[in-house]
Amino acid sequence: MPPRAEPSPSPVTADDLDLVVRLAVDALRPAPADGWDRGAGSLEWNCWETVEHLADDLFAYAVQLGPREPPLTGDVPFVWESRRPGGPANAVHADRAAGPGGLLQVLEASGALLAAMVRTASPHVRAHHVHGVSDPEGFAAMGVVETLAHTHDVAGGLGLPWEPPAGPCARALARLFPDAPADVGPWPALLWCTGRADLPGRPRPVGWRWYAEPRS
Repeated sequence: MPPRAEPSPSPVTADDLDLVVRLAVDALRPAPADGWDRGAGSLEWNCWETVEHLADDLFAYAVQLGPREPPLTGDVPFVWESRRPGGPANAVHADRAAGPGGLLQVLEASGALLAAMVRTASPHVRAHHVHGVSDPEGFAAMGVVETLAHTHDVAGGLGLPWEPPAGPCARALARLFPDAPADVGPWPALLWCTGRADLPGRPRPVGWRWYAEPRS
């Protein structure tokens, strides 16, 4: 009898992205108003800048899918600029006068924009990403990983708990990290794959990347 084929992993969906963005906003909402200038985990950015960067990532992935002929060799040419030396270069910046509630609303809006594009774009659409020309599912997976990882950074800086569900972690790992460790849970594996944690017998990667290309 031939060996039984392993089932294909479930695809990453817009619902996964909606879920992790909602959970991220809920996790960060209790942050003290005076805590947003603290450092975000091991990053060189503060917590406010990191949430802006996350919102900008989600926005950037959405707009890559938007043109009638999406770019295959570069980004849609919005202007990305930093507000300070060493800060993230974003096209999206939240109005500081709107406070943390406004910042989280910007994050929600960017997440909703990417989820809508993933739902409505043809699965045959391809667009540039530095880690490989990707499809709508790939951009959804990248948005999930960005949200999971950067919420980990910010929650650490703000002293808040963050323990996302296994399902979106597992599906994003299967889509973007084909060599992810299989002997630990999806969330510890994702933290290791993104250089944010050690695993037993595995020091964290010094350099890491994901693979955005569709795998069929």
